[in-house]
Amino acid sequence: MNGPLIVQKPFRGTYTVLITPFTADGAAVDLAALARLVEFQIAEGIDGLIPLGSTGEFLSVSREERTAITECVVRTAAGRVPVLMGTGAEDTREVVALSREAESLGADGVMIIPPYYSVPTEDELYHHYKTVADAIGIPIMVYNNPATANVDLLPTTLARLSTIPNCRYVKESTLEVTRVRDIVALCGDRMEVFAGVLGYESAWLGAIGWVAVCSNVAPRLSRDMFAAAFEADRERALPLYRRLAPLLPWVGGPRYVSGTKAAFRLMGMEMGAPRPPRLPLPERDLPALARVLQDMGVMPAGRAAAE
Repeated sequence: MNGPLIVQKPFRGTYTVLITPFTADGAAVDLAALARLVEFQIAEGIDGLIPLGSTGEFLSVSREERTAITECVVRTAAGRVPVLMGTGAEDTREVVALSREAESLGADGVMIIPPYYSVPTEDELYHHYKTVADAIGIPIMVYNNPATANVDLLPTTLARLSTIPNCRYVKESTLEVTRVRDIVALCGDRMEVFAGVLGYESAWLGAIGWVAVCSNVAPRLSRDMFAAAFEADRERALPLYRRLAPLLPWVGGPRYVSGTKAAFRLMGMEMGAPRPPRLPLPERDLPALARVLQDMGVMPAGRAAAE
C-alpha cells in the first residue's frame, strides 16, 4: 500500500461520468475540449467527476491516453470537486497499476468495474478488489453493471466486498431499484450506494449519490433533481425529474455515448464522434434530440434551425 488510508470528506451528490472528447478525425483525445468540459461541469454546480467510465469509452483509449486524460481532469478540477478515475481492466495487475497511477496523479478515488470477460467467481472478485485495495490509499467505488461486465455483483457479494476497508462505495447500474434497499440493509455504513441509472428512484431508497450520464449535458438540472429527491422534497423533485426524463432515452441504452456527443454538438460544444465500433448518432435523429434539448432549456432555439 502506498500509504495510510486517506481520511476525506465522503462522496455525495451527482457525479458526471464524463465523455471523452476526440479530435475530428478520432486520432487523438481532444484535451482542450476535455478541459472545457470540466470547467462547464464545475460552473454548473456538479458535485463530482468520473472520467474513463463506460461513457468515457475507456476500452477505446490507449494506456498513454488514459494517463493524459487523468492528468487533464485532475489538473483542471484543481480540487474544486472530487475526481474518481475509472481504472477497470480485465487483468488485476493492470487495475493495480492504473489505480496507483490515478492516486499518484491526484485522483480522489477510483471506480472499478469487475473483469468483464473472465466471469469471475465471488472468491475471485473478492481477491481482485482486495488486491487493488491493498495497493492504494484512496477509496474504491465498485461498479456493478452486469449488462456490460458479464457479472452481476449481487447485494450479498457486495456485502462481502464491503468488508474491504476502502471499498466504500458502489455504483449500482441495474434497473432493479430494490437493489439499493438490499445493499443498504446488508452493508450498512460500510458501503454507500450511488445510483448508476435510476437516480430519482434510488434516492428514495437510500442512495446517497448518482453517477449520471445525462449530467454531461444537463449538470445543474441533474444535480438539482437528485438533491431534491435525496432531501425527500417530492414537490420540488418530481417536476425536475419530468423535465429531465425526455433526455434519458437519448443518453441511455445503445446511444449513451453517441447521443451524449450529439447533444453537445447541437449545443455548440463539439466533442467529436465516438470511436468505432461505436458510430455517431444518425443524422435523421438530430432534429428530435434538438427538440428535447430546447424543451429542457439547455439549447437556444436558434441552434436547432442552424443544424
